[in-house]
Amino acid sequence: MIELIATAESVGQAEALLLAGVDTLYIGEETFGLRLPTSFSREEQRSITEKAHAAGKKVTVALNGIMHPEKMKQVPEYLAFLKEIHVDQVTVGDPGIIFVMQRDDLAIPYIYDGETLVTSSRQINFWAKRGAIGAVLAREVPFEEMKQMAENLAVPAEVLVYGATCIHQSKRPLLQNYYNFTKNDESAGKDRGLFISEPKKEETHYSIYEDSHGTHIFADNDVNLINELEQLNEFHYTKWKLDGIYAPGENFVEVAKIFVAAKEQLEAGTWTSAKAQKASEQIKALHPVNRGLDVGFFDLDPDEIK
Repeated sequence: MIELIATAESVGQAEALLLAGVDTLYIGEETFGLRLPTSFSREEQRSITEKAHAAGKKVTVALNGIMHPEKMKQVPEYLAFLKEIHVDQVTVGDPGIIFVMQRDDLAIPYIYDGETLVTSSRQINFWAKRGAIGAVLAREVPFEEMKQMAENLAVPAEVLVYGATCIHQSKRPLLQNYYNFTKNDESAGKDRGLFISEPKKEETHYSIYEDSHGTHIFADNDVNLINELEQLNEFHYTKWKLDGIYAPGENFVEVAKIFVAAKEQLEAGTWTSAKAQKASEQIKALHPVNRGLDVGFFDLDPDEIK
């Protein structure tokens, strides 16, 4: 079965996504989770989890940050809270969290999310042997490599089918360091909508912001794999992620509805290339005008990746 996973930016949007037919909501708070559309309060997380379960759907909570000592001290209390509200699963990138779950009897089903490290079936299966129920595949893995991996995977691998791709993260506050150097008193947060360009390539548009995890830089274009869904399904990549960090509001819900319809038609055997092309045009119209869309690394020759 295909599972459609979507981020949420508010309780209201979470409800709308559930009504749209999304299977799993992806939420969390900024202290522990990387690159979330918003940081939910504890009561909001409880409310969303209750609403999802009432609708027969699931909730995944992000604990995929690298937990430096000051944050690791807070992890046991947060895990205890997540167990109390019965979240379905968490994403984990720091092995220290897995150790804490085992040490303190705070185990929650976890999906391994090591970002760019997750590039092979061997890597994924290593964590499957240590309890992971799935893994988040690195966005840089092209489809030719995914096809070779598919037959060896011990647990499902999640694929980004819509949204922004982070291409660099540094614990260093790069923007704040720049502001300090230039003696500017500016905000480095996501709401500023900042971007950087390559030297002598003014057309490049890499979104950038800072939070407590450091500096995050995103690819020039966002991903849209609506035309590639049939190929993903053929090779049993059926965990599809919609990331709304740079695609806010009602339009993101409308995009989710398009992917829900595609999922249902694929499962019914009625999905066609013509429908995919029409859906792609609809997504483009709904996507933020200041952000491009492409297929990311999907079509790249593995030998060309450096």
